[in-house]
Amino acid sequence: MAVTPSPEEPDGSGAQYDLPRSSFLEEINNLTGIEYQMTPDQEAFYDLYARAHLRYAHTMLGDKDAAKAVVRRCYSHLALNWANVLKEESPEAYAWKLLKQRVETHLRLVGQTSQMVQTAAFQQAARATLEVIRRQFEVMESALGLYTAIAGLPERQFDVIVMHYVLGYPSIRIARIMGIKPDTVRSHRRLARERIAIKLGLSLESAADDENEKE
Repeated sequence: MAVTPSPEEPDGSGAQYDLPRSSFLEEINNLTGIEYQMTPDQEAFYDLYARAHLRYAHTMLGDKDAAKAVVRRCYSHLALNWANVLKEESPEAYAWKLLKQRVETHLRLVGQTSQMVQTAAFQQAARATLEVIRRQFEVMESALGLYTAIAGLPERQFDVIVMHYVLGYPSIRIARIMGIKPDTVRSHRRLARERIAIKLGLSLESAADDENEKE
């Protein structure tokens, strides 16, 4: 599997979201009773995606320690099943689906629903989305309606909105993380903004992608 070096996080938070390999290797060692050694392709995959997975999990859970635990368990599973993971059409898509399942499980355990994330994340996504949909933006009196519109998006569209507007990833990076095509990411983003615009009674024309928007 060919991978490229892990890019810096778009908000400069690389160190803040560092998750050393030893953190999940220790967990594997405790589970198996043997000293686990990562293969070069496993190391490359971890370096490329673990930090992005951790940032997403933290955004969804609002608890960095819980997010780290979720990501550690994900990568423990990937490591112990690596041969089968490589047989998947897209190892990235498999890892993303696994992460989503673990995040959903944690939310259920703590009594939250799959579409409820921390208010701060909604505020960031809401403001950034509205800045694109309607350039003349001031604080909305009915912010709850906007948060509800974002939370009510189909799963893939919601993830793309969070990854792009909250975490700051460009389309190509999101595509790699989610294991889909960049054109699919752009389509999800466009459809999400159109859906939000309809729910808020805004012009669909203003929901179109800005040609100068960072991709």
